[in-house]
Amino acid sequence: MKHGKKYVESSKLVDRAKLYDPAEALDVAVKTASAKFDETVEVHVRLGVDSRHADQQVRGAVVLPNGTGKNVRVAVFAKGENAKAAEAAGADVVGAEELAAKIQGEGWMEFDVAIATPDMMGVVGRLGKVLGPRGLMPSPKAGTVTMDVAKAVTEAKAGKIEYRLDKTNIIHCPIGKVSFGCDKLSENFNTLLEAIIKAKPAATKGQYIRSCVVASTMGPGVRINPSKIGAVPAEN
Repeated sequence: MKHGKKYVESSKLVDRAKLYDPAEALDVAVKTASAKFDETVEVHVRLGVDSRHADQQVRGAVVLPNGTGKNVRVAVFAKGENAKAAEAAGADVVGAEELAAKIQGEGWMEFDVAIATPDMMGVVGRLGKVLGPRGLMPSPKAGTVTMDVAKAVTEAKAGKIEYRLDKTNIIHCPIGKVSFGCDKLSENFNTLLEAIIKAKPAATKGQYIRSCVVASTMGPGVRINPSKIGAVPAEN
């Protein structure tokens, strides 16, 4: 894959043979961001689990202390008093069957997070093929299927992110913008990694965090030393 001049120049700031401390890695990631827009900084964590097994799934949600820097659009599936509570909390769109019909029939997808009350999951469940592949399906584990929709909306707007394994046992998450600076990004990074470590499945054997890389949207990856973020030593 051929990279542009800016990427090539940025790559010179990264020592490919080095495993960085988290704060140092984030500092390098910020320095290698060369785009004209405020790039997002992402974390990619490879875990020593097998996502094909139900007892080794790693999934959850966490509120980043400094948010993500993104204006999060929230859609809520609710009725009655719950719908009113969602609107009062700042939800961008609130509805029930008519909202589901709009998504299914018109392909309307102008939202970043979907929240639903438990009684609406019969309606929302029909949208699985649409919302699932986009990672937008409400889930009790992520706190997006709840009776307390006001709290869920507030948290989503404040920077709550969901983390989950992909098919290659890697978690990909945004932790903020380059403009946040190293200190705020470090706080968000530590909060996310603490949550992932706490979510370690009991069935996991050997080294839990195999590798960790941070990178800005257009920048090169910077490798972090797993032992600096609470990784479990490999078993002999």
